[in-house]
Amino acid sequence: MDFWELILISVGLAMDCFAVSFSAGAAQKEITFKNTFLLAFFFGLFQGLMPLIGWYGGEALTENMSHFDHWIAFFILLIIGGKMLLEGILPNKKQKTINIMKPTTLLFLSIATSIDALAVGFSFSMLKVVNIWFSISLIALFSFLFSILGVYGGKKLCQIIKASYAEIAGGIILIAIGIKILTSHLLA
Repeated sequence: MDFWELILISVGLAMDCFAVSFSAGAAQKEITFKNTFLLAFFFGLFQGLMPLIGWYGGEALTENMSHFDHWIAFFILLIIGGKMLLEGILPNKKQKTINIMKPTTLLFLSIATSIDALAVGFSFSMLKVVNIWFSISLIALFSFLFSILGVYGGKKLCQIIKASYAEIAGGIILIAIGIKILTSHLLA
């Protein structure tokens, strides 16, 4: 595998991070540098760890998980996206919007966006010419950077449109990512 193929894989894996981060930036009332960094760090960390797990886990782990990993990602994104969508459609002034920075939510989103990276890691284990440490570093870096870009892009959008519309858009994006993950695995 050459360098440019690895770049394309890294960008492809980072796109889910970008979309979820964009939703986070649009949905959150206040985005701080610390929160942006934390979100990007978690997404980058999990995008880097999953290929490593796939690399070391080998065929048995990936074969067993491939039967249900897409369902896990789909349901996590459906629940979080659905909650955002409902809160955007039915705003309640007493009810605050979903806090994507809540540790459990951030953990579930990190896992959901990085499940595809597990299969990538497994495929890397079959290629003898792949430097796994360089590969996971590049994947983590791209995911980290795309997450930061996504948060600030979503924040800019929120300045242009009403916050409830941004939350509706964020919910739709998360649900769409879940559907994409589910259908790509079911049709493969």
